[in-house]
Amino acid sequence: MSNPLALIVDDEPDIRELLEITLGRMNIDARTAEDLHSARQLLESERFDLCLTDMRLPDGNGIELVENINQHYPELPVAVITAHGNMDSAVQALKAGAFDFVSKPVDLGMLRKLVNTALKLERNDTGAARPGNSKQKPELLGKSPAAERIRTLIRKLARSQAPVFISGESGTGKELAARQIHQQSPRADHSFIAVNCGAIPQELMESEFFGHMKGSFTGAISDKQGLFQAADGGTLFLDEVADLPLNMQVKLLRAIQEKSIRPIGAQREIPVDVRITSATHKDLAALVESGHFRQDLFYRINVIELPIPTLRERRDDIPLLADMMLSRIAAYTGGSKPRIDRDALQALLGYSFPGNIRELENILERAVALCENGIITREDLQIPTDPAPERTTPLDVDPDMPLEAHLEQVERNMITTALEATHWNKTAAAKRLGISFRALRYKLEKLGLE
Repeated sequence: MSNPLALIVDDEPDIRELLEITLGRMNIDARTAEDLHSARQLLESERFDLCLTDMRLPDGNGIELVENINQHYPELPVAVITAHGNMDSAVQALKAGAFDFVSKPVDLGMLRKLVNTALKLERNDTGAARPGNSKQKPELLGKSPAAERIRTLIRKLARSQAPVFISGESGTGKELAARQIHQQSPRADHSFIAVNCGAIPQELMESEFFGHMKGSFTGAISDKQGLFQAADGGTLFLDEVADLPLNMQVKLLRAIQEKSIRPIGAQREIPVDVRITSATHKDLAALVESGHFRQDLFYRINVIELPIPTLRERRDDIPLLADMMLSRIAAYTGGSKPRIDRDALQALLGYSFPGNIRELENILERAVALCENGIITREDLQIPTDPAPERTTPLDVDPDMPLEAHLEQVERNMITTALEATHWNKTAAAKRLGISFRALRYKLEKLGLE
């Protein structure tokens, strides 16, 4: 079996030689090019397993090569070499489709990890066994167009190392999507670490993320590994990332940019190879505008956004999801699996599910406990009654009421109805009303509804 073949593109002979020697010690053959023109000629003449390109080239830049490779050689992983501290270029390259990036001066240890990860991806694409398949969890279920679209996006995102921000209402399955990205990626044989950022006490947050050394503070009786080190080689999922305090946002930003961390009490930084995925049900862009979330961190974690649809947008999946949940509940309780009668199923299909998939599961768990003879009826579901649809044209209009006051009253009624229907979840209410979170917040203040 022949060695893997890499393409190195850089206009500095010393860098080309260093990379060629490093790859050679990993039993990887290399071809080198000093500009875009030479790189394109080599791509046309040989099949490569990996490409490393500098950002600045005599006849263009690395982004152009990334775009060319994505268009003509979509299965070829390409990583860019950026100037130290130039995260804007790295983010631009990742958005253009680069697999990953490495900063100058090149850390050879990090480079080797990057190359090994890229080659795992290449082997997976050619049909070799995917690492971690034995532990792989079921895919996101559903046959609706929305579910199919999410599965397709997850497969694409699994090929990249770019940070992914998963947006969506509470209960839509954001952590499941993050796990699927990890399980389908070349990092699948390493750890997937999920952390709820809102559940960590603020005074312990730095130690939890970055670890600490023995004696670094009162109570530090031994060295402690942080979440970044625990996820080294794998994926760190930051759930409810909007709940991070501002001082921790600064430290997280540095860890992402430098690909290294410094445990409390340590004298030097430790390189870490971690892919960041994050999620929140809050409107992160609105939090940036209000100054509660750092704009630079937002751009770093939101290189690629994965919006998760609500259950209302994929009603066709409710019967399949309900059947899967009932099987799981029966296995957990040790009882027989109940069935849902036609009337109960129609009730589920007609409900708005402000709590999404999590609410569906809670409803079914309660129904299993209440049902008799193994049949779940509408009464067993105990589904809350959805409010009647809002009337945009009132029937009773006071002819003496000024138009502005009348419109304000209609607006107040619609907003209040939407908030009550979503249990005062402002993000969900804004979507229900078809307006932005920022617009809703403005209207709440204007109407005195805060």
